[in-house]
Amino acid sequence: MAQAALDTAALADFGGELVQDGDPGYDDARRVFNAAIDRRPALIANCSGVADVIAALGFAREHELPVSVRGGAHSVAGHAVVDGGVMINLRPMNRVRVDPEQRVAWCGGGTNWGEFDRETQAFGLAVPGGRMPDTGVGGLTLGGGSGWLERKYGFTVDSLLSAEVVTADGRLVVASEDRNPDLFWALKGGGGNFGVVTGFEFRLHEVGPLVYGGMMLFPIDAAVDLLKAYRGFMDDAPDEICGGAAVLCAPPEEFVPEAVRGKPVLAVIACYAGPVDAGERAFAPLREWGPALEMLSPMPYTVVQQLISPGNPPGRHHYWKAGLIGELTDEAIETFIARASDVISPFTAALMLPLGGAFARVGDSETPFAYRRAKWDYHVLAQWADPAEADANIEWARNFDTTMAEFAEAGVYVNFVGDPSASAVEAGFGAEKYARLVEVKRAYDPDNVFRSNTNIPPD
Repeated sequence: MAQAALDTAALADFGGELVQDGDPGYDDARRVFNAAIDRRPALIANCSGVADVIAALGFAREHELPVSVRGGAHSVAGHAVVDGGVMINLRPMNRVRVDPEQRVAWCGGGTNWGEFDRETQAFGLAVPGGRMPDTGVGGLTLGGGSGWLERKYGFTVDSLLSAEVVTADGRLVVASEDRNPDLFWALKGGGGNFGVVTGFEFRLHEVGPLVYGGMMLFPIDAAVDLLKAYRGFMDDAPDEICGGAAVLCAPPEEFVPEAVRGKPVLAVIACYAGPVDAGERAFAPLREWGPALEMLSPMPYTVVQQLISPGNPPGRHHYWKAGLIGELTDEAIETFIARASDVISPFTAALMLPLGGAFARVGDSETPFAYRRAKWDYHVLAQWADPAEADANIEWARNFDTTMAEFAEAGVYVNFVGDPSASAVEAGFGAEKYARLVEVKRAYDPDNVFRSNTNIPPD
């Protein structure tokens, strides 16, 4: 049933498009990556620029409506869309500017990583970004920013130079090391709690346009031994060796050997952030493990960024869990493989991502993220197509996470979790950093206007 229309006369000068329930395109505009999210905003404000953001935010506050901010709409928790409120849609604000001489790029708050990578790769430059091209730059960055390049160049926020922010009271401010530094620090992993980020400025790094990378698939009955071998391979790996391991169901495609087609396999994703010939030598030991399917070669970095996209199309139902591990013990590996290979949906995957390298060398006080010394990050992605299967898949993921939590640190990378409790959010930052984030929240959003997120209340 359509909602009663809002009187938007106060937004007569709005430069973008205003969409309400019942308007053409409303259902497409409110749809997000996770099909389990089905919320109906009272107003969708498709913003063409900062003035539109200020106007939409002012309208929401005047009418006492809740607010959400949409960038890439890839949040598994559906933070982009809010029932009965105003969705500030930044997606039209997706321009990217690159200065190859200074190795700096600026992008609008609605940019996704596919758009960003396309522009920066024209100059052989990149920022550690999302593992899928339709992931939004904004949401990933504000949550910290895990990506394939994190061992070489750290999290996305470790390359953030400045941000342009519309605050809860409608002011436009710039946050950087020397301008509003408290806000800048909080934005480097504290989520969308402090304002609408309408622009990001990043330091760029030499990557590509060709890298050595790809994927290998191994039979699941060898997965325990191979994951232990992969652990040893990564123990002394140089920063340039990036990627991860995953248990997933091999696609039922002709190019997949029949022996593993449609069955659980151990996949190793490879990306070498350096010269192609060095990458081929670096991953040679893994090629000797006898993969059922090997797809390693020189390829564009933008192709590496799409490796897991076919297995994660929009429109499926999702529920995610995750945890950080200090030492990946044999028991942890055996538990992970046992749980991950006993799936109830062929679309589900579980990743084991190596950390360390540049990620671990960032000072503890430099960002809100509290567990830079963790060596591994496990990520459970329950996916299913039939809404009737929700309860079973959610229970499966929660049981998986409960079992793995025995080997995990107290914290968590919040972008990988759909429903963290308040205590888990606080633990994810640690008590001292969480208290600092609360102080910044009080200063910039004392009324908790921005609460459609992994929320840090101001009280």
